Amino acid sequence: MKRIFLLTILTITNLTAIAQTRGMKVLAKSMGVYMPRPDILTDKKTHKTFAVWHNTNNAWIKDFCETKNVAIEKEYNKLFPNAVSDMPYMPMSWMLTEENNETVLHCYFQMPADEVSNLWLASEETCIVDNATGKQYRIRRTEPDTFRKHFSVKAPKGSVLDLKVYFPPLPETTKSVTMFGIPNWNLVGWHQELNKPLNIHVSWSPIKCDTVPKFHSPRILQEHLCEDKPYDMQNWNTWKVLTDVHLIKPQKDETLAIWLTPETTYVAIAYEQNWTREYFTFSSGLILLDETGHQYKLRKVQGVPLNELFFMEGNAGDYIAFLMEFEPVPLNMETITYIEPDIEPFNAWGANNKGTVLHNLSIQQLRQNQSLFEYLPRVVVE
Repeated sequence: MKRIFLLTILTITNLTAIAQTRGMKVLAKSMGVYMPRPDILTDKKTHKTFAVWHNTNNAWIKDFCETKNVAIEKEYNKLFPNAVSDMPYMPMSWMLTEENNETVLHCYFQMPADEVSNLWLASEETCIVDNATGKQYRIRRTEPDTFRKHFSVKAPKGSVLDLKVYFPPLPETTKSVTMFGIPNWNLVGWHQELNKPLNIHVSWSPIKCDTVPKFHSPRILQEHLCEDKPYDMQNWNTWKVLTDVHLIKPQKDETLAIWLTPETTYVAIAYEQNWTREYFTFSSGLILLDETGHQYKLRKVQGVPLNELFFMEGNAGDYIAFLMEFEPVPLNMETITYIEPDIEPFNAWGANNKGTVLHNLSIQQLRQNQSLFEYLPRVVVE
């Protein structure tokens, strides 16, 4: 525990040193949500890359500008030392500061290409609300000037832009705020406690580990659906057929629960079975991300092949759960992000190769969800 406390102090000290160098006070910072990277196009002659950012549902606003002299954040790796960049999702990180008697929201954008268009930052909807008083601190301006405009930007691929939004100063008494009106960073009703660097929780009372969960592990019913050939994701007749999966009471699709043990983090995920035979897949690229940006890799899914599409045989109307095993997550973490990457397109009825990102899930709540995954035998009334 002393070592954890010392590491936390060192981290806070380093962040304070960075802030003092810049003459600003850090009120809050976050790795933010992870957004899918846009498709990248390359000019064959110049080798320059281009991307169009995702639609932000502001198509009725026709104002557009091309930004000039956008600030590049050269200290990004010090601010977010565990930011993940080698994956199909990119962090929409931000930092809220106090500078020159103004509140400044720094929205960091890692350039996925040399030129990106259709970006959106802020408009008249953008504000910060003091949760204790209800006072609204409205946007003053943006830097560069992109207020209520779609915009494009040119900068070397991989560089990190520092897009700033300015507000009136918050009182010293403000302890918690809610931010609105910055959709690309998911700040649309984002509740945030202030003055908690990295949101690391250090407690002198020990947090107890969970016991290892016991799930019904699926078994293979058929090695191939109907063609005795090597597995081919484009030929569903070669996919395995599994059965006897863990049954649970009805839950919303992709409900999660977590068990923290010293050696392994167990994560259960719930699905609704809509057909007697329904296909699923789990990629070895599936990871957990903590609030510092550190990633925890998937080791296995109990009873299930990795990187293969397979059929699960059961009853339409079953509610089922799979149990995943990850590298151990420390007990002092408060939130976790679940990232399931996209997979290669495949041929099947209703094929869906899109991944899933579940942002900033409360670990405390996920531990409370353990009871939702108790085995419930199927009961059929005829």
